[in-house]
Amino acid sequence: MPLGRLVLYARDVEATVDFYERYFGFKPLRRDGDRIVELLAPDGGASLMIHPAAKSQKMGQVLVKLVFDIKDVEAFRDACAKEGFEFGPLHRADGYMFANAKDPCGNSISISSRAFRR
Repeated sequence: MPLGRLVLYARDVEATVDFYERYFGFKPLRRDGDRIVELLAPDGGASLMIHPAAKSQKMGQVLVKLVFDIKDVEAFRDACAKEGFEFGPLHRADGYMFANAKDPCGNSISISSRAFRR
């Protein structure tokens, strides 16, 4: 059974929607009367559901990290930097490369070529 959706709680829903749309190609789906913005994956993979956070919710939980499969991690990282979004250092491990960052709400994300390793 495939994973269909992940819920991300956001203090600034619009900044979070813009971030995932701009850097990762997600397309927002908004429905009248629904406070959740569903972000559809460009490759048909799992959707991100951006849900307004309650004031009591702590932002930037570190128990979950979203990992995006990127064939050329270094090129993607450099392209993001030109648009003002900085990833941490490049790491090499077991035939693949990855770099980490945070989204506008402090959620951990990673770009990784692990899916493309030989």
